[in-house]
Amino acid sequence: MSTAQDSFEQPLKGVKVLELSQIMAGPTCGLMLADMGAEVYKVEKFPAGDDARNYRREGDSGLPPSFMMLNRGKRSIGINVKSPEGKAALMRMVAQADVLTENFRLGVMERLGLGYDALKEVNPALIYCSITGYGRQGPLANKGGFDLVLQAFSGLISVTGEDGGEPVKPGISIADVNAGVLAAVGILAAYIHRLRTGKGQHVDTSLLQASMQQLYWHAAGYFSRGIVPKPSGTAHPLIAPYQVYRCADGRVAIGGANQANWERIADVLGHPEWKDDPRFDTPDLRLTNRKVLAALIEEVLAVDTLTTWLERFDAASIPAGPVNDVGQALEHEQARAVRMVVDVDGPDGQGMRALGLPILFNGKTQIAASAPPRVGEDSVAILRDFDFSDDEIENLVSCGAVFQAESTTETRLTTTAEAVTP
Repeated sequence: MSTAQDSFEQPLKGVKVLELSQIMAGPTCGLMLADMGAEVYKVEKFPAGDDARNYRREGDSGLPPSFMMLNRGKRSIGINVKSPEGKAALMRMVAQADVLTENFRLGVMERLGLGYDALKEVNPALIYCSITGYGRQGPLANKGGFDLVLQAFSGLISVTGEDGGEPVKPGISIADVNAGVLAAVGILAAYIHRLRTGKGQHVDTSLLQASMQQLYWHAAGYFSRGIVPKPSGTAHPLIAPYQVYRCADGRVAIGGANQANWERIADVLGHPEWKDDPRFDTPDLRLTNRKVLAALIEEVLAVDTLTTWLERFDAASIPAGPVNDVGQALEHEQARAVRMVVDVDGPDGQGMRALGLPILFNGKTQIAASAPPRVGEDSVAILRDFDFSDDEIENLVSCGAVFQAESTTETRLTTTAEAVTP
């Protein structure tokens, strides 16, 4: 199944990326690069591969859906980088690569002889991207990092939850996903720098930075006035009315982000007198009296349905929308229109749906739609991409440095040796 569009050339076509990262943050970066046209080679330990291959719910069979979501459009090579032959093979690939990504604990790649200082000697133009938990500097640099832990450490969890209630973790992996996005941004900036100078560089970001970046407005309040924010449900820290409200048969998000919106909201709700109410007639007062205002708004909304209110708000150009569940959001035609829900190949030869690239180029995109790979499924083909001869490939597989999974499209090379990467 293909999503190719005529006369559209992906912006990163021809860029070679070695993905030594796993689970979520690094693979998110790799998926974005693949969707922009890069050739992403997933370098995996074998036989287990990326740890996310084992992240299953009850009832999952074959490759887990979560793994397939982040690893479509990539090819897999199994390499034992701890063996001299495997490391040498990877070094040959590095010499021809444009980008390498890794998300191991600080020091692991250096101990393997695969740190940036070593690899830039092989390829001075290499863009080497690291994603760590706490960053590569500072007193906590050597600690490992996980999404939950860094959301907690960064302060994100402390501002999430119901007003007056206990802090809760957001329902999404903010640290992991945003770290992957930031890594992709950093790689693209470094690539522009390389086009200008011919030089590569070491790009690094972390789950801590990816989490703390989300605190722009909360940090502004703390730095300016020492305000330590607390959970406030769906309410905004600086604007009211700007939150989710209950109506007769559901919930509606209303964005009264400026004075004009506020006045239209008061009119549509049938209370134009609120505009001159001394509790609500300025943005500061509406924020101060947010709870009182929310109670009054919900009292009015309770008399009619979500559909009716949305029609009224839309007619008045008031920013408002339903609180969809994930299924409702993914099934909405707007998700298709902006190409966030796309059709791609599945590993069983059948089609499946996936999330697309959240960026369009001149209104178009052409995502990497090939099926997510099995561990080492493309090892032989990848080595040929990097100019290894058939004899060299056979020797690497025979000695256990490289693993080639059984395939219907490649010459089958088998070995009983097992190997691991960090």
